[in-house]
Amino acid sequence: MPVWMVFRLTEPLPKREDYGLTSQMRRAALSISANIAEAFGRYHANDKINFYYFSRGSIAETLNHLEYGVRVGYFQRDEIEVIDSKLGDMYESIHKLIKSLRPQSQS
Repeated sequence: MPVWMVFRLTEPLPKREDYGLTSQMRRAALSISANIAEAFGRYHANDKINFYYFSRGSIAETLNHLEYGVRVGYFQRDEIEVIDSKLGDMYESIHKLIKSLRPQSQS
């Protein structure tokens, strides 16, 4: 998921959210790709898996922030549909990647 989508979505949030929701959403979204990159750079499967788990956790965190934003009226449901869908696809892809690496780590 392009991080710019989250940055653009959070741009019009109230200034009082700069160090709250805005910052948390942006950090969580950035963390997704950062952890994927970190996993890619690891040699051992167990190390890779751990960073993929972190990335998957960041996806869940970002999804949670999106839902919160809808519930408090910062975002409209249709506004977050594309991001939500892309995050869901990424979650599934990372889950499959973890499953494919697991047998290697157990031997």
